[in-house]
Amino acid sequence: MSPWYAKLVFFLGVIGMAIVRAPHIKRSTAIKVVKSRNDILDKALVAFVSLGLVLPLVWMTTSAIAIADYALRPIPFAVGIFFFACGLWVLHRSHVDLGTNWSNTLELREGHQLVVQGVYRRIRHPMYVALLLYGLGQSLTLPNFIAGPSFFVPFAILVAFRMRREERMMLEKFGAEYEFYVSRTKRLVPGVW
Repeated sequence: MSPWYAKLVFFLGVIGMAIVRAPHIKRSTAIKVVKSRNDILDKALVAFVSLGLVLPLVWMTTSAIAIADYALRPIPFAVGIFFFACGLWVLHRSHVDLGTNWSNTLELREGHQLVVQGVYRRIRHPMYVALLLYGLGQSLTLPNFIAGPSFFVPFAILVAFRMRREERMMLEKFGAEYEFYVSRTKRLVPGVW
C-alpha cells in the first residue's frame, strides 16, 4: 500500500498546478491564434504526458502497479517536495511573466510579444524547467518505479521534440530581436545550457 503522505504531496502538487494554470488557460483561449505548429506529433506527446497524472491515480487507488513499489526514504522524499515547490514557483513566475503570450501548445496569439524579463531574462524556457522540476518532484515523492517518473519521462521527451521547433517559430516571428535574446540566454540552465 502506498504511504498516505506521498499521496498527499502528489495531490497538493496537482492542486498547485491547477491553481497556477487555470486563470492563464482561461485567458489564453480568449485570444485568437495567428500561427500554430500544433501537429499530430505534438498532440500525441501531450497525450503521453497526461499519463503522468493518470498513473499516479492508478497507483493511489488500486494495486495494479504495486509490483513496482519501493520503500520511501526521507531524504529523497524531502528533496522531491523541494523540487515540487520550486517547480510550482517557477511555473507561476513563467505564467505571470508571459502574460497573454502563453500557450499550452506551439502557437502564437494575436499581439504576441517577445518576453525577455523576469525569469525569461536568464533562461529561454523556464516553463519547461518548471515542469521538469515538478516531474522530478513526483519521481522522488511517489515510491513506485512506474507512477513516480510517469510525468517526468514523457515530459522530457516532449521538451526534446518541442524546444527547437518553438525556437524556430520564435526566430521566424521576431528575427534579429530573438537572435539577440538567444545570444545572451541559455535554454534551460542559467549559465550552462
